[in-house]
Amino acid sequence: MLRWQIAIQEYGGNMTTVHKAGNIHKNADGLSRCAPANTPDNPVYVPLEAEQQIIIEGINITYIGTEFFEEVRQSYRLDKNFHILKSLLDKYCKDATLANSLDEVWKTSYSEEIFHLFEGIIDHRTQNSCHLLWTPFRRQKNSKSENCVWWPSWEKETIEYFYTCDRCQKENRSTGKKFGLVICIQEPKSLWEVVHMDWVTAPPPSGDRSYNSCLVVVERYSKTPIFLPCHKYDTAMDTVLLL
Repeated sequence: MLRWQIAIQEYGGNMTTVHKAGNIHKNADGLSRCAPANTPDNPVYVPLEAEQQIIIEGINITYIGTEFFEEVRQSYRLDKNFHILKSLLDKYCKDATLANSLDEVWKTSYSEEIFHLFEGIIDHRTQNSCHLLWTPFRRQKNSKSENCVWWPSWEKETIEYFYTCDRCQKENRSTGKKFGLVICIQEPKSLWEVVHMDWVTAPPPSGDRSYNSCLVVVERYSKTPIFLPCHKYDTAMDTVLLL
């Protein structure tokens, strides 16, 4: 592969791509086989500079048979963390005891749901790492993203993608937790247009009926709270009668 890379860098301007005839697109194959050389008598001739540098970021041509993937599946038994991780990913529910037996680095990655299992092969989702790193308050960690993926305009395009990605917008910017959709709060324009309700269930029993809970209703426009004493195990109908 290194010899191919050196050859392309050195003789890239003098190379001609030759296609073999296939079963489909025979017209295109025929035209590509007759591609003229890059010489002055060619109407689309492009003169070569005296010194020409062709920067190749990387070449990767891979065709792997099923035997290789089977070897990967079998190799999980030889490593403690991989073996535990595969057992965890095979389960429908998380096994906390089994997860705690992982090494600390593996345990952290597992808790962040970076690993997934597809056809018996453990997949490391780098994209999830980039999602979590590219929140506005974490951009100083871009060196970690650069170690995961890189292309010439990766930083600019990643920022643009962040602002259009629903997953990234669900990141809580103040706490870093992976939930809490960042949206504008609806501002009411009249009374009782927006109402918030919540229960406080911690107070001790009090009052004639031994109330042990409180329904708090807040009218957003006037910002007025209303406290309604109730019981912890009141039904939905009981709550409606309170209101």
